[in-house]
Amino acid sequence: MDAQFKSVDWPFLQSIYGWAVLQYQAWARGTIVVPDLGLRTFVLYADHVLEFWVDNQHHFGGDYYAYRRAPVVLHLEPGKHRIDIRLVRDVRMMGGVGQPNIQVKLKLDAVDSALGLHWDRKNVLLPNLVNGKPASLYASILLRNDGYEDVEVIEVEADVPYISSMLSMVHIALAPQQSRPVALNLSCNSSCDEQVTLTVFYRTKVQPGQVLQQKSTQMLHQRSIYEPHKITFLHPSGIVSYAVLRPPSAQASRQCTHDDNLPVLLQLHGAGLEAEADLVAHALDPLPDLCAWVLFPTGVTPWSGDDWHNWGFADVEAAVDAIPDWIKANGWKGPAVDTERWLVSGHSNGGQGTWYALTHRPDKVLAAAPVSGYTSIQNYVPYNLWQSADPQRHAIVQSSLNSYRHESLMANARDIPILQQHGSNDDNVPAYHSRLLWQLIQQTHGNSSYHELPGKGHWFDGVMTTDALREFYQSELNGTKLDKSPMGQFTLVVANPGDMGSSRGIKVLSLELPGHIGSVDVSWNRTSGAWSLETSNVLILEMPSVMAEIGNITIDRQRVVIDLKSNSGKPVWRVLKNSTGMWEVRVLQLTPEMVGRSYVQMIHNPFEFEGIAYRRGRQLGAMDAILRSHGPFLVRSSAETTKHIALQISRNLCQYFAADTVLTNMSSAAETTSNIITVAMGAIMPAGLLEHFPIRVWESKEEQMPTCLEVRDDMGTRRCYRLGNGLAAIFLRPLPDEGLELVVWGEDESSVAVAARLVPMLTGVGQPDFIVMDKRMLWKGVDGVLAMGFFDHWWNVSRNSVFS
Repeated sequence: MDAQFKSVDWPFLQSIYGWAVLQYQAWARGTIVVPDLGLRTFVLYADHVLEFWVDNQHHFGGDYYAYRRAPVVLHLEPGKHRIDIRLVRDVRMMGGVGQPNIQVKLKLDAVDSALGLHWDRKNVLLPNLVNGKPASLYASILLRNDGYEDVEVIEVEADVPYISSMLSMVHIALAPQQSRPVALNLSCNSSCDEQVTLTVFYRTKVQPGQVLQQKSTQMLHQRSIYEPHKITFLHPSGIVSYAVLRPPSAQASRQCTHDDNLPVLLQLHGAGLEAEADLVAHALDPLPDLCAWVLFPTGVTPWSGDDWHNWGFADVEAAVDAIPDWIKANGWKGPAVDTERWLVSGHSNGGQGTWYALTHRPDKVLAAAPVSGYTSIQNYVPYNLWQSADPQRHAIVQSSLNSYRHESLMANARDIPILQQHGSNDDNVPAYHSRLLWQLIQQTHGNSSYHELPGKGHWFDGVMTTDALREFYQSELNGTKLDKSPMGQFTLVVANPGDMGSSRGIKVLSLELPGHIGSVDVSWNRTSGAWSLETSNVLILEMPSVMAEIGNITIDRQRVVIDLKSNSGKPVWRVLKNSTGMWEVRVLQLTPEMVGRSYVQMIHNPFEFEGIAYRRGRQLGAMDAILRSHGPFLVRSSAETTKHIALQISRNLCQYFAADTVLTNMSSAAETTSNIITVAMGAIMPAGLLEHFPIRVWESKEEQMPTCLEVRDDMGTRRCYRLGNGLAAIFLRPLPDEGLELVVWGEDESSVAVAARLVPMLTGVGQPDFIVMDKRMLWKGVDGVLAMGFFDHWWNVSRNSVFS
């Protein structure tokens, strides 16, 4: 289907509002006719559709990028069934050149629900063969339950000479209509065939005593050890991902003798591309002898999970960390790898990802070459045609995206060699983006050269190996190591400590006010050896021991004394701002008697809390921090009527992030190291682990005081939002070991569905830590939100939050 609006004067509107006007919404309605053959089961693929209704049953999430990973399973009676589709046009995905049409594709396939389990043979992830054996030890298959009852996967076996087993130590359950990736160990003790037959053993609740099986034969393609080949590894969430690796050539092994541990050259692909595609994996073939381990990550998906940010960047780091395992598994005799030194480059969205790596991991990046990359999501297609709202509410949304606004973080790139390249005739990412960032780098006294190619567009053959890039790769990879010690003068800018690494060994661990940018200006006096740090919006700092050894340190004009003996030889130390605004050196420890103290006690003793009452590490950031799960997401529902909403959340996580989820109810939820998503409804909200959490359902015993959702701010003021008009909320809560729970709550089923639409799924949306809403948000957008904002270091509602 191709939706067109030819009567609209698009060129005129675009001349005023730019690309923002090419983003619009529309509706389409159709009919599904099921022949008179009894109840039938279908799967609906909805390419480029965000949401739709079948017989008024809402399905949110769809398949906007046409991944076809987790289609919707429908059980339909004979007759006509109405389908209503919400059409949404996005410039980044659908383009800003030509007619702004919306092209969607709907495909309805009949399936056999009696089988229960469906094996998606097109979504099998296997490594390449190198020297007759798998290049790595992980594989993955994608399964879906088309039946009416739970399916239990018992085992996955491979035919000889291959050996395989599920990574999970327990059987894997699939709820009806659920899709799940299943991670496997795959190895071979002898010379392996290019074909492997996998057999899935499973059983259903309908026939619990009968073990069923399905087989599939898959290809593992042979590659030379020196050519780009696919390796597999584990993403932090426990799923299997892949990257394309090109080890140093034999010639490079001989000529790169200046360094036994060669750096990693990261090449980040553009939007919609697979890393194994020839366009990506062979982009550097004209430079076969670079002194580096060349790595092409996927970011998990062709759209890199979330634009090389949270989920996608975790995949990049996991791919880098997989290289030593590859060296061991393949008996590599050439140069070793230095996983802490990267030359990062990428094209288009990968160019934007290069800016992200450069500004968020400055201690690891030895050089960077962003090619045709945009500055930030917010600047690529401006948000100026969003629904009108109170500027304070828009500010909260924008603050949620601060970590991805590279324009504000360019000071972190100082002293790192950068080569920018852009075509002057680029009609996809205008050259303005690279020109702007070059200017900002100069203003922060950075080190960047800018090459604008006359007459060139967004992509052309050899775009990643132009003469300028060839010289840059070779000179930087053959050069001396950059001095990453903190000597000199520099600035560290931090939007979200949860995303941010260190700069010159200095790391911001917590901000005073989340949602606002923090900074540290560092200077060192060569003559006296004195360190001077000026901070803004910083609560906790981590510093290298080299600074403590000198001993002459002032922070915000306050002398700080470090007792090296108390540091027990640790390479870093921490300094924290107490409730009076003075900096102190402390060791953070949690004792059992501290658990459960009130927020007032935490204000007076803020730095002794290392447990769930102290927000840190993977918990930091906006709502998309929930994506930093260590293990499959646990999605649990508190009522039978909300199970379909939990299923929808599970489907969206699988569709857009290739993530794995475990669906369960509240009573059977076991201990887990994973992040949890709780779908709750009604006057009883499941209790969290933190006793004095500032958001709760308050049920009054008095008729004059109705039940309400209570939000307590950092000063102890309680605001009570009465149930009625579809009251709903979505917010983060702490779990042990830096884990997170995302609560999706509503007063009834329809309001829970409204809150569930805000579970992180697409980039550029900008959800803060908590949002309270009612049905008015459906038509007023951000202006219909009742309360929204952030949680601070102590899990209090921060003072920059907004209430109505």
